[in-house]
Amino acid sequence: MKKNKKQITIYSTPTCHYCNVAKEFFKDNKINFKELNVATDLDARKDMVEKSGQMGVPVIIFGKTIVVGFGPEVGEEIKKYNEAN
Repeated sequence: MKKNKKQITIYSTPTCHYCNVAKEFFKDNKINFKELNVATDLDARKDMVEKSGQMGVPVIIFGKTIVVGFGPEVGEEIKKYNEAN
């Protein structure tokens, strides 16, 4: 039986540099993720603000962790989360 990977959600916009870096990181590391485009999806934008208290993107949610922004340390945390049993 194939093991299900944990859910990772990224709230992003198409023109956000850090959003695109995060999504490339996920793809390069074969990390499955759900993308919500808050530039066009008003419900997703409202949900993002309610969860994070922020208007800035990216907002990345994995497990009970909510991170605003993306950098190498966030990427490593997400890799560890994704690989955990």
